[in-house]
Parts: sequence; structure tokens; C-alpha cells
Amino acid sequence: MSELPLSAMNEAALQAAPATKARGYWATVGRRILRDKVSMACALVLLLIFLSALLAPWLGLEDPYKGSMIRRLRHIATPGYPLGTDELGRDMLARLIYGGRLSLVIGILPVILAFGIGTSLGIIAGYVGGRLNTAIMRTVDVFYAFPSVLLAIAISGALGAGILNSIVALTIVFVPQITRVAESVTTGVRNMDFVEAARASGAGPFTIMRVHILGNVLGAIFVYATSLISVSMILAAGLSFLGLGTKPPEPEWGLMLNTLRTAIYVNPWVAALPGAMIFAVSICFNLLSDGLRSAMDIRN
Repeated sequence: MSELPLSAMNEAALQAAPATKARGYWATVGRRILRDKVSMACALVLLLIFLSALLAPWLGLEDPYKGSMIRRLRHIATPGYPLGTDELGRDMLARLIYGGRLSLVIGILPVILAFGIGTSLGIIAGYVGGRLNTAIMRTVDVFYAFPSVLLAIAISGALGAGILNSIVALTIVFVPQITRVAESVTTGVRNMDFVEAARASGAGPFTIMRVHILGNVLGAIFVYATSLISVSMILAAGLSFLGLGTKPPEPEWGLMLNTLRTAIYVNPWVAALPGAMIFAVSICFNLLSDGLRSAMDIRN
């Protein structure tokens, strides 16, 4: 008789207890990456660079195209020119900020395009298999036979110098790499129970790839794609340095390195500024990609 009130009290307490909602996967990933101080510091640096490039016309900067031979190669911390001037007397601060627009577009847009194309090809090849898989992956292997730098230079040289041609060349370089990763992860999940259940329920191949497979492989492909942004930034700067990318007098970090190389013995600190920007953006994207990979690894 004494046990009845106790059990009734326990049942009432359980019913009165508030239900706790389980945290989703992406919410857990977000919480873990927010706790990563290195990733957050890199994200803050990238955000500042993005905002400064986006809001450049409203920052009250000097005209990045206006030069003067009288004030050429001024040193850093010169009054009126905090980062000095280049070989034609143009304000380096303005050219670095405005140059971030072209450098970021040429560095990030090819990865975005390659992500969409490579993910689609890889999922189709991994799920369908057979001759279609062989045709797609053997074509990818042809591009793998060439180093990324030489392939980008060859394609840009064939298409000609220009921003659009640089974006096309870098996109072609990165599509095979993302396709390979997408095909690999898709092959690993295509025979899992939830895919078999979708087939048994009558779902078509396109529905299975779009609804069931894409959500389970997108994370791994996305993390790999973010790690390619740093490579794309360096390749884009290299193409401009070689004269295969942006044309003068446009401000772009790789092109600025090319034009300032003759001034490295006269004013080395000013000549090194575009390279410092390329290094900072590349290393921040690398560290942010590593942090995202660690945050998405829920097994650890």
C-alpha cells in the first residue's frame, strides 16, 4: 500500500518534467565550430576582408587608378598613405582593398561552380555505376594526369588572358577533384538501408539521389570544397602574375605582385603587401576548413 503513492508521485513527476528537444546534427556542428577559437578568428579576419572589399567605394579611399610619378614608391606610414604607394604612385591601401574584389571573385567563384558541377557528376556516377561511372571517372582521370598549376596555365593560355577565362580555367581544374570525392562518398552510401528502403517504396533514381543521398554526402563534399578555396586563390594570383589573368591597370593581388617585383630592392615592404594578403586569406580559409572538418566529425 505504501508503494502506490510513491509510484504515483514518480509518474506525476515524469509527466510534469519538461520535454527536452534533441539537438540536430547541424546545430551540433555550429555549436562546436563556435567554440573553436582559431576558426572564429579566421572567420573574423575573412569577414573584415570581405566587408572592406564590398564597401570599398564608401570608405573614403583614394582613387586606386590615380597615380603620380612624384609620389611613387612611398614607404609605409607616409602621411596620407598609410601603406605607401606603388611604382606609379597609386595608393597601396586603396589598391589592396579594391584588389580584394577581383581576387576573391576569381578565387572563390571557380570553387562554387566546380562544387555544383562536380557534385552532380560524382553523385550520378556513384549511384548509377556501370558504364556511366566508367565513362565519367575515366574522363576525370585524364585531367588528373596533369598537375593543377600546369593545367590551369595551359587552359588559360589557350583561352587567352582575362577574368572570365581565368574563372573557366580554374573551374575545369577543380571539377575532377570534387567529382572524385563525390563519387567516392556516394559509392559508400548507395547500398545502405535507407537507400534500399527508398527503392522498395518505389522512389525513382532522381528522387533517391536528390532526397536521400545528397543530404548524406553534401557535408563531406562541402568541407573538401572549402579547402580548395585557398588553392584557388593562389592559382588565380599565379595566373595574373604570369599575365594570363587580370589585365592592367585593374587592381588584383597577383597582378600587383607582378608590377611591384621590380621595386622589391627599393621598397621591399610595399612590394610584399599583395603577397601578404594572398597568404592571409589562403591560410584563413585553410584553418577554417580544418575547423569545419573537425566540427563535422561527430565521432570524436
